[in-house]
Amino acid sequence: MNSPHVPAPVRPLYRRQRFRSAALAATIAALLLGAAGEAPAAPASPAPAGAPAVADCPAALAGKARCYTGQDGNGAHYALAVPARWNGSLVVHAHGGPDLGDASDPARSTEDLERWAVMVEEGYAWAGSSYRRGGYGTRMAAADTESVRRVFLDRFGKPERTFVHGQSWGGNVAAKVAETYGTEPGAYDGVLLTNGVLGGGSRGYDYRVDLRVVYQYYCGNHPRPTEPRYPLWQGLRPGSTMTSAGLSARLRECTGFDAVPAERTALQQRNLDDILAVTGIPERSLESHLRFATFTFRDIVSTRLGGRNPFSNRGVRYAGSHDDRALNAGVERFSADPAARRDLSWDSDLTGRVSLPVLTLHAIEDPTAFVEHESAYRATLRGAGREHRLVQTFTRESEHSGLSSAEYANSIAALDRWARTGRKPTARSLAASCAAFDRGRGTGCFYDPDFRPSPYASRVLPRPGGLSWPAMTATQERVWGRVDGVGIAP
Repeated sequence: MNSPHVPAPVRPLYRRQRFRSAALAATIAALLLGAAGEAPAAPASPAPAGAPAVADCPAALAGKARCYTGQDGNGAHYALAVPARWNGSLVVHAHGGPDLGDASDPARSTEDLERWAVMVEEGYAWAGSSYRRGGYGTRMAAADTESVRRVFLDRFGKPERTFVHGQSWGGNVAAKVAETYGTEPGAYDGVLLTNGVLGGGSRGYDYRVDLRVVYQYYCGNHPRPTEPRYPLWQGLRPGSTMTSAGLSARLRECTGFDAVPAERTALQQRNLDDILAVTGIPERSLESHLRFATFTFRDIVSTRLGGRNPFSNRGVRYAGSHDDRALNAGVERFSADPAARRDLSWDSDLTGRVSLPVLTLHAIEDPTAFVEHESAYRATLRGAGREHRLVQTFTRESEHSGLSSAEYANSIAALDRWARTGRKPTARSLAASCAAFDRGRGTGCFYDPDFRPSPYASRVLPRPGGLSWPAMTATQERVWGRVDGVGIAP
C-alpha cells in the first residue's frame, strides 16, 4: 500500500542521484533502440502555456480532491485532479468522440473528470485534455494527451507510476500514445483501454461505410433526388446545412426507427430490417452510426484529407437482405485514393509495437465499438510479436459510454499491480477481484472470463487484402513518416 500523497504547491526537487540514474537509463535505452532500428521517439510536446489554475471540482469529488484547469501551448484545454489521499500514481485520460468543431472545448475535460471520478476516488491523480480542436486526428489527440501529462509533471513532479486510459475513440488515442510516447523511459507504466475503437481508422469504420451506402440504396433520401448529388464516401457534401435533427427526420421517414413496430408502415419495417441485417448494426445505435457516417465522414474527407477518399467498398458482397442480388447490383461502389488511405492509416492505425502492459475491458454487447475490435487488437499485437503484453477482459454489459464503476476500479488496480510486481493478471483473476471493489460501489461485476470474441472480419465485411494485421506495420509507419505532409494535420 502506498502512503498518501499531498499535492505539492510547487514542483518538488529531486535528488541529484535520481537525475543521474534517469539520464543514464535514457541514454542506454536510446542506444538500444537505435541499435534495434526502432523509429525515433516523437518530438516532445510544446511547453504548457501557463500554470494550471485552481478550479472547482465536480460535485462527486467535492472535498475529496483539489482540481485545476488550464490551456496548454497548443491551445488544448485540460483538467487535473489530485485526491486528498493521493496514492502517488497518475491516470492520463484520452476522451472519445471525436467531437466536431474548430476549437478546444473547455467543458469537455471537466465533464470527463466528473465522468471518470472513480479513478480519483480510488486514489489516483487524473489528467485529461479536451484536445486542441474538434474533428478527427488521432495523432493530434495523442500529442495533446502527452502534453497534459507533461503539464502535470511540471506542476506536481513525476508520479510514482503513470497510466494512460482511453475509452471509445479515446482507446485508439491511448493505444497510439503507448506506441508513440511509451518508449520514453519512465513516461508511462501501463495502458487501460475500455470499449476501445481498436481496429484503427482505415478498417475500424468500414461497417459505417457499408451503412452509408446500404442506407442510401434503400432510402434514397440522403441525398434526395431533388438535391445536389455527391459521392457517398464524402458522408455529406461540403457546405450542406443539414443538422443532426434533419438527418434523424430522414432516417425516421425511411425506417420509422424510433417508433414501435405497429406504427411503422410495411415498407419502413422492411427497410429497417434490411439495413440492420446487412450491416449488423443494432437498432438502438442505428441513428448514432449514421450520424458518424455523415458528419464525421465529412470531417475526415473534406476537412482533414482535402476532399480525398480514404474509404472503399469495392469487392464487398452484401448479404442478409430480402434481395441480395438487387442490393449488390444497385449499391454505390467506390475505391479509396491510395494516398488518402495511407494518410488515414498513418494517423490512426496501430502497429502493435507497444512495450507496456496493456489491459482491455470491453462490453460484449457494445453497440458502438463492437467487441470484435478486441480481436483486431489482439491480432495487431500478435503480428508485432507483442501479444504477451496484452490481457483482455469482457463483461456481460450492453453499453458503450459507461461500464460498471467497480469494474473500472478493479481494472486500474489490476494494471497497477501488474506494473509494480510484474505478475500478469488473467481474465479469471480479474473476475474474482472485482467483488472487493463492488462492496463499496454496488455497481456490479459482470465479467465473463470464458468469452472470446470472433474475428473482426466476422462482424465487419473485409475489403480485399484486409484480413492481415496489423493494418499498418512498424516498417510502413517509418517509411510513411518520411513523406512530407503525411497524415492528418493537427
